[in-house]
Amino acid sequence: MTGVKNNVFGLTVMAMMVASLSVSTAMAETTSDHSGHETTVPATQSTHQQNPTGGSDKKEARKIIYYRNPMGLPDTSPTPKKDSMGMDYIPVYEDEAPKEDGTVRISMDKVQKMGVKTEVATLRSLKKSTRAVGTVQVDERKLQVVTLKYEGWIEKLHANATGQAVRRGQSLMEIYSPALVLAQQEYVAAIKARKSLAGADAETRATADELAESALIRLRNWDISEDQIKRLRTSGEIRRTLSVHSPMNGIILEKVAIQGMRAMPGEMLYRMVDLSTVWVVADVFEQDIGSVREGQSAEVTLRAMPGKTFSGKVSFIYPTLSTETRTVQVRIELANPDNLLRPALYATVNLATSDSADKVLTVPDSAVLDSGSRQVVLVDRGEGLFEPRPVKAGGKGDGYIEIIEGLREGENVVVRANFLIDAEANLRSALGHFSH
Repeated sequence: MTGVKNNVFGLTVMAMMVASLSVSTAMAETTSDHSGHETTVPATQSTHQQNPTGGSDKKEARKIIYYRNPMGLPDTSPTPKKDSMGMDYIPVYEDEAPKEDGTVRISMDKVQKMGVKTEVATLRSLKKSTRAVGTVQVDERKLQVVTLKYEGWIEKLHANATGQAVRRGQSLMEIYSPALVLAQQEYVAAIKARKSLAGADAETRATADELAESALIRLRNWDISEDQIKRLRTSGEIRRTLSVHSPMNGIILEKVAIQGMRAMPGEMLYRMVDLSTVWVVADVFEQDIGSVREGQSAEVTLRAMPGKTFSGKVSFIYPTLSTETRTVQVRIELANPDNLLRPALYATVNLATSDSADKVLTVPDSAVLDSGSRQVVLVDRGEGLFEPRPVKAGGKGDGYIEIIEGLREGENVVVRANFLIDAEANLRSALGHFSH
């Protein structure tokens, strides 16, 4: 008895919603006498209503098995009574009590008030998809840093703000370096020596050529641009400062360079990225990762741009699983020609995991009541009779869910207000046990 009571108390909250509908139904079963007082017609007696001709129509008697609390509390009575608020206890009729097969009957009036809606289980081609959330991230393959291969001093900055867009070959700064000045001098001297030794023997000319080539290689190894080398070769002018150029088209993510600072070899001065393509890294739950494959199509939507969809493909599935979230990261590559996709934006990803032409038995998503341990649909058997039917569900897609077993094609299932019917059935079952 204690276990039954505990079960009943657990149903009380959901029963409150059902009770309000039951009260309105019970009120409809009252009639007014000639003196203006309301009297409840006993359900065990035949009710009579005068017709215009003075005759009477008989309604079939319904047997009451007990009365239950109007607010869904675990209290029943074999006779009519009122609660502490003066509300009549609600009769539970024999044809409304839970059947041995688990079905429950609800009056058609109450079905209408609940707003019950049904739909037929049908065969259809189901486009299954997996939904995941993630963020826009930079393409790690398009990250680059700007460093020097020699010691120098920054005399002038041309790119002096984080987020600034730069073009390949654009001058970022002017550098003064004693080593660069010396390398220029050696190259110019080697070129002049080669010209002056044009009439010398072959061995002497070869030595002069080697010195000039060695000086040229040193300048190239220090990333001096070909334009600057060409100008040095033709003019012979030794420049105090040389330009450092951008190696790519992109934006500056991080700027360390400050005008006047001393820069050491290998020290990062800029960190930049090309955003013409970006990644969306999404977290897919472990139960869904088995249906995700590289090369799958993906549709990405962003909170920042509602109504706009970006299409891409799964390029990589990460090999590890997060123990905290039980998810696996999946990478989708997206073209970003207009730079609309900014790093760190939240994204929702729909992965088309299956698009088979084979038809499967389906019902709307809302038809399945999933408790975590079991899945149930409510089958409408007509005339207010509903059967809770355990089912085995499969994949989802386009607002429908596949039913693998437990249901037949053509059966009507409840798709709206089904949780109210389920609560009513559970409450009646519990109160039925409590009344014995």
